[in-house]
Amino acid sequence: MPAFWWSVIGGWLGLAVGSFIALVTARWPQGQVITGRSRCDHCGVRLGALELVPLLSFLALRGRCRHCRQAISGRHWQVELAAAAVGAALLWRYPAPEGLLFALAGWWLLALLILDTEHQWLPDLLTLPFIPFALLLPGLALVQRLWGAGLGFAALWLVGFAYRRLRGRDGLGGGDPKLLAGLGALLGPWQLPLLITGAA
Repeated sequence: MPAFWWSVIGGWLGLAVGSFIALVTARWPQGQVITGRSRCDHCGVRLGALELVPLLSFLALRGRCRHCRQAISGRHWQVELAAAAVGAALLWRYPAPEGLLFALAGWWLLALLILDTEHQWLPDLLTLPFIPFALLLPGLALVQRLWGAGLGFAALWLVGFAYRRLRGRDGLGGGDPKLLAGLGALLGPWQLPLLITGAA
């Protein structure tokens, strides 16, 4: 199948996954249940199936709840579009069934990006499983992925340790070394300097 159609599949899947990411990243930090039917943020009415179609429902309802007419947060469609872009780009780059694994990695990292940006929180339930997932992806040799994971974790752990010893307080969250371990496993050790420099 041509790369274009893989990209279209990735975009449509991304819209659906993005809807779930938007819900999880909004509810989880508040201690709310992440399962169950979606509700309006304002009036609390349960939303029907036709009100939950990613992006299209927002456009059809003109950005307002059908029941209370309050504005629907733009955060929902923004996350959906971001996830669609991630899926489309990665399945364009990897136009094959295994490309879905790379798209899953991209969506996983998108959820972490949102949680870190909005709440400065990188939960172990997302960072730790990402490491073995990245280790098992096709492409790089396992030894390169292992070196990337080990060096990624060590680099930020040592920075955090040194800061704590010198300043007597934490200067780096515990989730950052785990996330960089996962990114090192994903990209390999040679990409780490570029990644750290770009992040800084």
